[in-house]
Amino acid sequence: MKPSLRSGDHHGSHRHLLPAPGAAVGPARIDAVVVPTARPSRYLAHALRLSMDLRCPLVALCSGRWTSAAEVRAMAPPGAEVVAVDVGGAEGLTLPRFETSQMLPRIFRRGTDTAAKRNLALALARMLGWARIVFLDDDIEVSAPDDLRRAAGLLDRFAAVGLSIGGFPDNSVVCHAYRAVGGKQDSFVGGGALAVETTRNIAFFPDIYNEDWFYLLEADGLRPLAVTGQVRQARYDPFRTPDRARTEELGDVLAEGVFWLLDEGRTIADAHRSHWVDFLARRRRFIVSVLDRVPAAGLEPGERRRMEEALKASLGRLTLITPELCLGYLDAWRADLKVWRDFVTCLRPARTVREALRALTAPGHAPPHLQLRLPKVAEARPDPSSSSDRLPV
Repeated sequence: MKPSLRSGDHHGSHRHLLPAPGAAVGPARIDAVVVPTARPSRYLAHALRLSMDLRCPLVALCSGRWTSAAEVRAMAPPGAEVVAVDVGGAEGLTLPRFETSQMLPRIFRRGTDTAAKRNLALALARMLGWARIVFLDDDIEVSAPDDLRRAAGLLDRFAAVGLSIGGFPDNSVVCHAYRAVGGKQDSFVGGGALAVETTRNIAFFPDIYNEDWFYLLEADGLRPLAVTGQVRQARYDPFRTPDRARTEELGDVLAEGVFWLLDEGRTIADAHRSHWVDFLARRRRFIVSVLDRVPAAGLEPGERRRMEEALKASLGRLTLITPELCLGYLDAWRADLKVWRDFVTCLRPARTVREALRALTAPGHAPPHLQLRLPKVAEARPDPSSSSDRLPV
C-alpha cells in the first residue's frame, strides 16, 4: 500500500531534526563494535566479520538461555578479536540505580537488559580509553563497513552519528500498524546502528522503550547528531504478541511526546502538564483512528486479528499513563543525567578488560564471566589509523 495517510495527532517523521553533516570528512578508526544480544551466537556472525573488516574488537554482551560468552568465543573465526561477556543482570554491577527505573509502577517496568548492557559498554569504553564505539543490534546488517568509518569520522563534530535503517522498518508496534493502514511513517536514528563519542558525550540509556531516543537527548533538546550511510534491518513480526505493544506504550508516549515539542521548535522545558494532557488525548485519538482503519486495509485475516489485538493492548496500557507520570519521569530523567555524569567522571582508567569488569562488579557478586579471543601477533595486520596496539586482556 502506497503511504498517503497523514494524521493531525501523530508526527510520522522526525528526520527534519537531523542536520546535514556538511562537508565530507575522512574515515576514522572505530575502537569497538558493541552488540547486546540474547539470541543464539550464530546471530553474531555478521558482526564478527564486520569487526574484522574494521580491525577492532567485537564486544558481545550476552544474557539469557540462548547464548553465552563461551559460545561466542568458540564460533569466532581465526583472526577475530572478541570480548564476550555474560551479563548476569544490572544488580551485579556498580552501575547507578536510576530514578527513572525506581519511580515507575511495577506494571511499566521492562523485563529486558538492553539498556544496562549499553550502559556497561559506555562505562567500559570510558575506562579503557575507547573514544569511538559503534552500537549494533544482532539483526542489523552493514553492507559497507566504510559507512561506519565515515560515521566515526563525524564524531569529531557530533556526539552521535546514526546510520539510516533500511530493510524492514524499525518502528514501534503502533507505528507499524499505522504504516500498514496507509500511514506515512518514517524511521528515526536509533541504537540499532549508532556510532557514539564517549569522552565528550556523557549520556546514558534509561530502562524504557525508546531508550536510544533518550540517549540522544540532553536537557533541552537533541545532542549534536548526524546521519550517514545505511544498514539493513532483518524482518520480524511486530504483532506476534500483544505484550510487545503493552511494554512499548509508555516509552513510545514519552519519546513521541518530547519529540512532538522538538518538531515544533520548542524544548523539553515546554513539556508542562498541559502538554501531556493534550498529547495523551492525541495519542488515544491516533491509535483509535488506526484501529478503525484496519478492517479496510486488505490484510490477511490472521494478521488483521493480531494487529487489532496489539492496538487494543496499547490502548489498554495508555489508560494507565497520566500527565503526572510523564512529568515525574522527565524529572527523574534529568536527575539521572547528573547521576550518570557523576558516575562516569569518577571511573578510573583500567589497564585491561578484566580489571575494568572487576571494578564494575557490585560487592558480593562475582565479576561477569569473560571470554577473550585475540588474534595471534603474526595474524594481526597493522592499521595505520590505529593509535593503540592489541586489546589489553
